[in-house]
Amino acid sequence: MNCPYLTLNSYIYSIIAPGNTLFVARNRSVQDLTVDELRQLLIEKRRSERQHRLDHYRQTGRVIMVDSQPMATPLDSGQSEPLLLEGEAAARPSPVRARRRVWLDRFLFLIEAAAVIGLALVLINGMSVLRNLNKEVAMVLEQPTPSPTPLISAVVLPSGHTPPEQGASRFNEAEIPEHLRPLVQSLANLPVPTPSPAHAIRIQIPAIGVDAPVVQGDGWEQLKKGVGQHIGTPNPGQDGNMILSAHNDVFGEIFRYLDQLQPGDEVILSTSQQAYVYIIQQTQLVEPTQVEVMAPTQEPVVTLISCYPYLVDNQRIVVTAELQGQK
Repeated sequence: MNCPYLTLNSYIYSIIAPGNTLFVARNRSVQDLTVDELRQLLIEKRRSERQHRLDHYRQTGRVIMVDSQPMATPLDSGQSEPLLLEGEAAARPSPVRARRRVWLDRFLFLIEAAAVIGLALVLINGMSVLRNLNKEVAMVLEQPTPSPTPLISAVVLPSGHTPPEQGASRFNEAEIPEHLRPLVQSLANLPVPTPSPAHAIRIQIPAIGVDAPVVQGDGWEQLKKGVGQHIGTPNPGQDGNMILSAHNDVFGEIFRYLDQLQPGDEVILSTSQQAYVYIIQQTQLVEPTQVEVMAPTQEPVVTLISCYPYLVDNQRIVVTAELQGQK
């Protein structure tokens, strides 16, 4: 029979099997061998090859101990199917190398754990920085809702002066609290705005016969020239509270008869381009320090202010009119 695992030659093979010794005559052909003899030859050859590999592993340091007992094969137990042996199944690793491998694995695990923890810390820190940045940007962008306020804060209502019967009339400083007088003096030095086409230049009140020029500013010198517009208040036709003041008993007595105005009377304010009609709504008497009547408004109104009563001048008369339209 043909055997793929064995080639016979002209030499005598000595096969040592467990329990007996078998001699194979020289020049015997493969056909002359029995099945048991072929099996024993195959087992011996595989054991020799395996022993050769283990010797090679030992010499190269890959193993230091091998099993001295031969491994059983399917052929030893009478199985007909051959089994290819790899040799290294009987090898055991070196204890030194095993310990090194364990420590290396632990070291690599620690490195991996540290890398994961570091990455987590970086992500957490990045999120914290981003959150703080968003808060700072939101704080910068957040602005308080603006509310209309007067550009110039008045201490007392304009047009105050001493009565003419006491001699030469002059600005009445007695109306101003002493601790606020420096503020009033500083406001008196404010520059008068340059006239523009939107500024009022003329006021007419037909019910009391008023037809006078309007100037910018309501200081002592400005009110000598006509009706003064408080600096910072809106122009005719614009939203807000336009403040106009004039004297009642000096410098033309322009606002002498404000107390005779009735609701429904007209106040006509003219610019160099347009005339606007306001309708009287109310009249009130207030103290010189009640500057709240000059507070800004949402709707277009005009407030007329003058000293009161005539030749006494210890109060103020305030007349309010709302915009009706253009003329």
